[in-house]
Amino acid sequence: MTDSIESDKAYSVLVTGGSGFLGKTIVRELLMDPSLIKCREIRILDIKEPDGPIEPEVSFIKGDIRDLECLERATRGIDIIVHAAAIVDWGTHSPKVIYDVNYGGTENVIKACRKNNVGILIYTSSLDAVFTGKPLVNIDEKQPYPETHANMYCESKALSEEAVIQANNEYLKTCILRPSDVYGEGDPFHIDSLINMAKNGFYVRLGNGKSRSQHVYVGNMAYAHVLAAQNILAGNTSLTGKIYFITDGPAHNFFSFFDQIVAGSGYKIWPGNLWLPRWLAYSIGSISEFIAFLFRPIRHYNPKFSRFAVVYTCTDFTFSSDRARKDFGFEPKYSVDEAIEKTVEFYKIKP
Repeated sequence: MTDSIESDKAYSVLVTGGSGFLGKTIVRELLMDPSLIKCREIRILDIKEPDGPIEPEVSFIKGDIRDLECLERATRGIDIIVHAAAIVDWGTHSPKVIYDVNYGGTENVIKACRKNNVGILIYTSSLDAVFTGKPLVNIDEKQPYPETHANMYCESKALSEEAVIQANNEYLKTCILRPSDVYGEGDPFHIDSLINMAKNGFYVRLGNGKSRSQHVYVGNMAYAHVLAAQNILAGNTSLTGKIYFITDGPAHNFFSFFDQIVAGSGYKIWPGNLWLPRWLAYSIGSISEFIAFLFRPIRHYNPKFSRFAVVYTCTDFTFSSDRARKDFGFEPKYSVDEAIEKTVEFYKIKP
């Protein structure tokens, strides 16, 4: 493990998905601490514009990772790629689109790296790559992929991991980070829907409150990307071609964990302790999927209240970041208390 790199050397970094929830936080962390990586320039490649002004060192390229020519242009002169672009919301896209973006896009990123001699690729994967639908307790990175994946999102992340590992060689150093459930300011995946449920006056949780899963603050996940890239730049080869789980605190029940943010932000949770049994929630998920199937000739959509969502939130799924700590010194930059405080402040009802 190494602590510093050449202080006078500056690097060019491309962040795919840099306008998104995690991507923009990675950009922020790159700018925040130049002692880790001194950036000559940072490029964002995304299909959507950044949601606010960007720093002078940052440039925006509007583009789709399915467009290889666009990626090849965007990667010219780049030293490091952080590939965070993906479709995370599997509830609103067809399996083909998810496959084309998540796996096809990753293949394109690898091709662009080879064409333009990019030296480092840090890939944002997901714990869903090894999701089985059954309890996984205190697993580590040796956990195998399931024979059959729960959906195309899970499969696309596993396929992408394999491609990134195979791409690792003496010219392109790769590393894969698997976040646990990411939360924080502007979380588009969990908190908004829970707050909307609270606003509607009827707050329902799934399961019995006993299942445990891992979470990670978006700032800590972004920091892990920067730290991994910095270690590779500094010659640490112990993490190249490897996969790492990233989490920053003990396991919690999914709903109990986010309840503290919803309530702390000033929203009333009523009923205070209503839990929908797993069997009943699973049945409702089946009905939602059946209705979606009936509508498929008219409109293709996958319901967010699905059997997968029920199993995902009601099943133990726990692990640690011990391997990341050992190989490249990952320790959470932000404490759990600080992360919760920052998140609550973002969502707090303004007077």
